[in-house]
Amino acid sequence: MQVFHKIVELQNILFDDRKQGKTVGLVPTMGALHEGHASLVKKSVEDNDITVVSIFVNPTQFNDPKDLNSYPRDLDADCKLLESVGADYVFAPSVDEMYPTKDTRHFEFPPVSTVMEGAHRPGHFNGVCQVVSRLFYIVRPDRAYFGEKDWQQIAVVKAMVKSFGLNVNIVECPIIREPDGLARSSRNTLLSADERAIAPNIFKALKDSIDYAKSHTLKETHDKVVSQINATDGLDVEYYEIVDGNTLQPVDTWDASDYIVGCITVYCGARPVRLIDHIKYKN
Repeated sequence: MQVFHKIVELQNILFDDRKQGKTVGLVPTMGALHEGHASLVKKSVEDNDITVVSIFVNPTQFNDPKDLNSYPRDLDADCKLLESVGADYVFAPSVDEMYPTKDTRHFEFPPVSTVMEGAHRPGHFNGVCQVVSRLFYIVRPDRAYFGEKDWQQIAVVKAMVKSFGLNVNIVECPIIREPDGLARSSRNTLLSADERAIAPNIFKALKDSIDYAKSHTLKETHDKVVSQINATDGLDVEYYEIVDGNTLQPVDTWDASDYIVGCITVYCGARPVRLIDHIKYKN
């Protein structure tokens, strides 16, 4: 496995790979890697001749400087994990390397980019599109791999790919969960022992709501999830929205769509740590 910090060095070796007819998979990450990321890399290794993993904490997608500064970073540990699962190249650029000049491009793909995370984190998806489009330009992957935990992000990236006619296949990979149900996330490392103990109540409430929804209205199900999570001291729901899985627009009844997803963001602990998850009611 080779580690690159400069764009031109990565591009040169990928140019040689493509001349040999090799296919390239890209796994974009912000580091602090875990088994969820490992599953994406394994899938890319299975599908492609070459797998590139980017490790870059992208400042343009953070609307809170404290969140950016506290984001976990451990390149050495990340590289050890990536080598163990067969990654070929790691691209770990500096901010100046990725953005030699300020990126003033503006990306907006309503309705998928303007609801939920888009509404609660202004500028977040613009930053995501800035960095992902830049990575697509640098790496020119045949396939790019994203985890379903960041479910709305996948919808936004797909909208960007379609809008600009980019020749890359977006591959969605299932959420990897801890044995107690908590979705694997780099942010989990920020949780104290007490916070980690209560965090699984998020998924428990979502999972419980599947059976509850069979005999209750959509609004009743929504309210039950929110009240069940908020009943745990240390958990505070920022939003829970039950939406059409294609448009990400809110639905009022279970009959409104054949594809219905519940998307949630919860603050955990006193700091607090912001955790996201989702559940599929119909798909």
